[in-house]
Amino acid sequence: MIALGGVIGAGLFVGSGAGIAAAGPSIVIAYALSGLLVMLIMRMLGEMSAANPASGSFSVHAERSIGPWAGFTAGWMFWTLLCVGVAAEAIGAAGIMTNWFPGTPSWLWVAVFMAVFCGTNLAAVSNFGEFEFWFAALKIAAISLFLVLGVLAIFGLLPGTHAVGSANLTGDGGFFPKGSGGLVVGLLASVFAYGGLETVTIAAAESENPVKSVGRAVRTAMWRIALFYVGSMAVIVTLIPWNDASVVKHGPYVAVLDRVGIPGAGQLMDVVVLVALLSAMNANIYGSSRMAYSLVARGQGPKLLGRLTGSVPRVAVLASSAFGFFAVLLSYWWPTTVFTWLLNMVGAAVLVVWAFIAVAQLRMRRRLEREAPEKLVVKMWLFPGLTWIALAGIVTVLALMARQPDTRIQLYFTGGMAVVLALIGFVRQRTAATARG
Repeated sequence: MIALGGVIGAGLFVGSGAGIAAAGPSIVIAYALSGLLVMLIMRMLGEMSAANPASGSFSVHAERSIGPWAGFTAGWMFWTLLCVGVAAEAIGAAGIMTNWFPGTPSWLWVAVFMAVFCGTNLAAVSNFGEFEFWFAALKIAAISLFLVLGVLAIFGLLPGTHAVGSANLTGDGGFFPKGSGGLVVGLLASVFAYGGLETVTIAAAESENPVKSVGRAVRTAMWRIALFYVGSMAVIVTLIPWNDASVVKHGPYVAVLDRVGIPGAGQLMDVVVLVALLSAMNANIYGSSRMAYSLVARGQGPKLLGRLTGSVPRVAVLASSAFGFFAVLLSYWWPTTVFTWLLNMVGAAVLVVWAFIAVAQLRMRRRLEREAPEKLVVKMWLFPGLTWIALAGIVTVLALMARQPDTRIQLYFTGGMAVVLALIGFVRQRTAATARG
C-alpha cells in the first residue's frame, strides 16, 4: 500500500495542470517517457534493496559501492529534500483548511498537522504503516473512480455525455500544440511528480519480509505508473481541451469532473488533495528520520540522532519534524527569499539521488554476481544496457533543465548543494582513513 500510495501525490492531482498547459495532449508522452525512467530507477533500487535491505536504502548502497562520501552526499541530500517537502505539504494542507474554515490562522493548522504526524511517527512504526494504509486506500479509490468515470464519459456512457472522439487530441494546435519546447517543459514537470517512490525501499527494511516486500512492490511498478499517471493524463486531455482555463485554475481532475457533470467535484478533490498532502507529510517524516538514523549509524552524522527508543529513532523523528516546521516558519518570514532558496536547493535533488542509484547498481551488480549470486532475487532488466540508458536519461533531463530559465536556477542551487555535501563527505572519508591508518 505504501508503494501504491507513493505513486499518487498532490503533484499528480494539482501540479499536472501546469504540465498540460505547457505540453498540451503530448503530456501523455511526457509522462510515459519519465515513467519509463522512473521504472528503471526503481528496478535498480529494488535489486539492491532486495539483496541488502537497509533503512538507509540507496545511501547505504552508494556508500558500499562508490564510497562513504557518496553515501553521505545522497543521504543528507535526500533528508533535506524530504524535510523541505514536509514544509511544503504542511503549507498546502493548511491552505485547504483555511478555505474550509475562514478566519482560522494558517499556522494553527500547520502546528496541528506537524504535531499529529510527529506523534504518530514517535510512537511506533506500525502507526506510520496504519496511517499510510488508509491514506493510500483513499487515494487509490479516488483515482480508480476517476479513471472509470473518465473512460465511461469518453465513450458517452455517462448520463448527459456523448462520445468525444479525438477532437480534443487533434484540435487547437494538434497533439504537439507548442512543439518540442512544450514537450520538454511537460517532461520536466512529469519527472518530479514521480518523486517519493524511493520511500518504499526505506520502509521495506522494517517489514516482516523485506526481500519479498520490496520485490513485489518493484515488480508492480510498471502497471501502477501506466494506469495512474499515463492513464489519467490520457483521460484528461481526451475529455477536455488542453488550453481550457479551468485546467490550471481548478486543477485538471476537478475540471474534468465538472465537465462530465459530477456534483461537488471541487469539494471532493479538495478532500483527496488534503489526504494526498497529509500522506506525503507522514511518509516524509518517516523517510527522513530513517535516513538520518541510518547515516548516524554509519558514522555520517551527529550520534544523538542515532538513539533508539522502543525500536523507534525518536530523536531523529523530532529533528526531522523540527527542520520541517522551521522551514514552514521561513516561508512565513521570508517567503520570496530563504524559503525559495530552500525549494530551489532541492529542485533537482531527486535526479542526483537517481544518478547515485544507477552508478551504485552498476558496481554492486558485478560484485553480487561474483560473491553472492543467490541474493539477486530481483534483477535489473537487460543489465548493464538499461542501466546505462537510465543514466543517459538522467543526464538528458539535467541538460534540459539547464536550457529552461525556470528550472536552470534550481539546477544551479541543487548542484551547489551536491558539491558542498560531496566535499564534506570526501574530507570526512579521508580523515577517517587517515585515523585508521
